[in-house]
Amino acid sequence: MSSSKDAYHHGDLARALEDAAMQLLERMPAAEVSLREVARAANVSHNAPYHHFSDRRGLLKVLAERSMAELNRAVHAAIESAPDAHAALRDGGAAYVRFAVESANAFDVIYDPSVCVPGAPTATMAPLIGELEELLGSAAARIGLSNAGEMHALWGVVHVLGTLAAAGHLTPDQALASWNVVVKKFAA
Repeated sequence: MSSSKDAYHHGDLARALEDAAMQLLERMPAAEVSLREVARAANVSHNAPYHHFSDRRGLLKVLAERSMAELNRAVHAAIESAPDAHAALRDGGAAYVRFAVESANAFDVIYDPSVCVPGAPTATMAPLIGELEELLGSAAARIGLSNAGEMHALWGVVHVLGTLAAAGHLTPDQALASWNVVVKKFAA
């Protein structure tokens, strides 16, 4: 019997495992997060994660869902605190870019197509995707943009800028400056 099992005294094992996995995700890419590593980080037996996650992919789906919720909170806070419509779109997109850079592993797991299958998100992820689209869409609508093509273009641009900055191809400042140019062009 594992000594780590004896040390476990949490009331909510599932939450403890998820929290441990999120902490691991801060330090390493999702591809390196294993159920055994999560058990070790949560100080439980190596079999404990299997009581809550059918497999590693199940764990990664939860990581993606929790990460998307964090991204949405960041974008929402930025939009809500903006002084005007132009600033709401600019600041919401900037929060998206900053999340991509500062939480690169979380950002990657959100958009991993083997985790969040395009067109077939989990029941938890689907409304989170809808929320992000609504946040960015409503900010864009406030400056007069309303068709789906414009919304997808804006999301695509901010996503690519975040991805490029997270990968080091652009500095965060370059990505944010580029986003500002895009918002000014769309707002013109």
